[in-house]
Amino acid sequence: MSYRDSGIRRGLIDFPNPVNEKAARVVASGVALLSILALITGWYWLLPVLAVGFWLRVATGPKLSPMGQLATKVIAPLLGEPREVPGPPKRFAQTIGAVMTSLGTVLVFGFGIEAGGTVILVMMASFATLEAAAGICVGCHLFRLLMKVGVIPEEVCEACNDISLRQA
Repeated sequence: MSYRDSGIRRGLIDFPNPVNEKAARVVASGVALLSILALITGWYWLLPVLAVGFWLRVATGPKLSPMGQLATKVIAPLLGEPREVPGPPKRFAQTIGAVMTSLGTVLVFGFGIEAGGTVILVMMASFATLEAAAGICVGCHLFRLLMKVGVIPEEVCEACNDISLRQA
């Protein structure tokens, strides 16, 4: 069974598998731009906006995320044929973004620690730019490392272990 049809659910609360890497990189571009805008302007209110976007994408993929919808329905189709990659590592990366931006929100608005929010925004801008510009998903690499050491079971992502299942 390929990763394309292994356990795919079609409900609202679901994450796509596979994922169009082009759409993921467009979303990463949006995250990078919002993070950089927040850093330049000091608009820390963008941290909870980023956090909500990440949590929506973790829970539903692009379905409820305005940035996800723009990426998958408008921009990615303009970039040509989809390039499918396994979904579980991308969901893991989105979860890291959700946790980090939520932490930044709590630091800034719960404790008044703007320096903590700045650190989180620099991390978001850096990692999202790596994904958007170079296709390097730091969260995906961490996911694969955690699979390799046995923290994440191999059956979570069959395609991550079998290069033959990936589209060229």
